[in-house]
Amino acid sequence: MLNIVLSLVVLASLATTADKTYINPIIDEIGPADPTVIFVDGTYYLYPTGDNVSYHVYTSTDLVHWTKGPRVFEPGQRNVWAPDVFRDPKDGRFYLYYTVGENIGVAVADRPDGKFVDRARLFDNAIDAHMFCDDDGRYYLYYVQFPGFRIHVQPMRTPLEKDGEPIELLHPTEPWEKIRGAVTEGPWMLKHQGTYYLLYSGTAANTLDYAIGYATAATPTGPFAKYAGNPIVRRTDQAFGPGHGCVIKDQAGKLWSIYHQQKDDSEPWNRFICIDPLWFDDAGVLHGRATRGVPQPAPVTAQTKQP
Repeated sequence: MLNIVLSLVVLASLATTADKTYINPIIDEIGPADPTVIFVDGTYYLYPTGDNVSYHVYTSTDLVHWTKGPRVFEPGQRNVWAPDVFRDPKDGRFYLYYTVGENIGVAVADRPDGKFVDRARLFDNAIDAHMFCDDDGRYYLYYVQFPGFRIHVQPMRTPLEKDGEPIELLHPTEPWEKIRGAVTEGPWMLKHQGTYYLLYSGTAANTLDYAIGYATAATPTGPFAKYAGNPIVRRTDQAFGPGHGCVIKDQAGKLWSIYHQQKDDSEPWNRFICIDPLWFDDAGVLHGRATRGVPQPAPVTAQTKQP
């Protein structure tokens, strides 16, 4: 009897340990990339580039185990990429900033897994929109303008309405951004202790050298200075082409980058979704890493948080 009890204790311990680790990729389906994630009422909702004609939503309660859900938006054209979903704290609605055929528009829904209805076309010859709402309630839409992969910010009066003219913030200047092509794309804004950190990805997205860097500014409209230690997330011996993702906090307040990697170099777009931590040091420097195939400490969520 004692042996049975001891065996059960060991199994329970192993199960608990397993629940507190993860292994990349977290979604091993080949194809999903450029993810954005929001947290609503205890559930995480992930929206990636997918089948090239529409967006699906994936759901999770722990940021590690994901279930593919319904198609939420189909704009009626091909080359549907890089979604960003923003929940407006003022009206509670959900705004999907989409790229289709290298143009950016916005669609709206009343729930995160509902059907989004197209509302406006915002930019031509542009990709990779990301909405940021500052602490003062002002809206800023970051995006990439062609030609030249130039990252801009557009102040917004509302999630649907522009306010003034866009401002150019970044363009490719550094060697790591130009290993193949000259690319700065996939903007994502963080604010930490009053400083604005604009994360972005550099070099061509279909290569193993795709990577993530950041620039900082005192205001959301810049001017931005690129971090001298870029890229902060780059390829390793096991992880290839890490880039173009989003950042979200777990329930312990820890930052997580949810992004994509290339499976290998056999095809240019054989990508899947991964998750790894980001963290600030005492000097305000942002750090990250890319992992694959090795157990890592998992995010703290309602499923794993200790009482």
